[in-house]
Amino acid sequence: MIPYPRIRPDIVSIGPFHIRWYGLMYVAGFVTGYYLIQRQRRSREIGLIGPVAQELVFALAVGLIVGARLGYLLFYQYMDLSYYLSHPIEIVALWHGGMSFHGGLIGSVVAGWWFCRRKRLPFLAVGDSVIVAAPVGLFFGRIGNFINGELFGRVTSVPWAMVFPAGGPLPRHPSQIYEALGEGLVLFLILWHLRKKRFQDGMMVVWFLGLYGMIRFFLEFFREPDPQLGFVIGPFTMGQVLCTAMIVGALLLTLLLRRTKAKENK
Repeated sequence: MIPYPRIRPDIVSIGPFHIRWYGLMYVAGFVTGYYLIQRQRRSREIGLIGPVAQELVFALAVGLIVGARLGYLLFYQYMDLSYYLSHPIEIVALWHGGMSFHGGLIGSVVAGWWFCRRKRLPFLAVGDSVIVAAPVGLFFGRIGNFINGELFGRVTSVPWAMVFPAGGPLPRHPSQIYEALGEGLVLFLILWHLRKKRFQDGMMVVWFLGLYGMIRFFLEFFREPDPQLGFVIGPFTMGQVLCTAMIVGALLLTLLLRRTKAKENK
């Protein structure tokens, strides 16, 4: 067993003012994403550089945060929605925790679509450039989860197990690290390599949806189910249900892109 490194969630705390590691991870993800988006050839071809890239990242950040919070409430707290509706301040209480990746993805897509329409940019091409950088943000986010000691894994006897402060006395999988490596580092390396190929616009989004869905689905078997939900369908968690939807979405988008390309070639 490896001792869990107790790191204070707050970097700086002065009265009501707090700078937290988790928030810093979000900032690191957006800054790195801004840099990586502009490093891609397709981004330069469509003018997604400089101030335009800055505005896009800001719009995506807003969409992600709003979507992640609302997604958490709808996907993981739907049994207590009446409480949040009667205490609306809790809906925006990000400091109490509770963010959903899948909700954040939906929020980012909506924000990206709005931005592309306003700037008259090709939505699918922009999506391809952005999605290549997304796993870096996921990596930083999971490191933030690890520092917070949240979203820990299931009980295990593997040599690298850890006892998390909020997880009781039993050793558990450090599933946040698994996800940081799988959803973050590995997925980024795959997408960064694939970006060099001349795919039809939208195919990088397909690769992300399918690969993330499969990686996260597998890693969820090591992660402790959310206590308020448990297993939602047989042995599967809400995260796995949503990842299945992502995989189906990747297949449907592939068919749509192929149909569009066939029409263009007629």
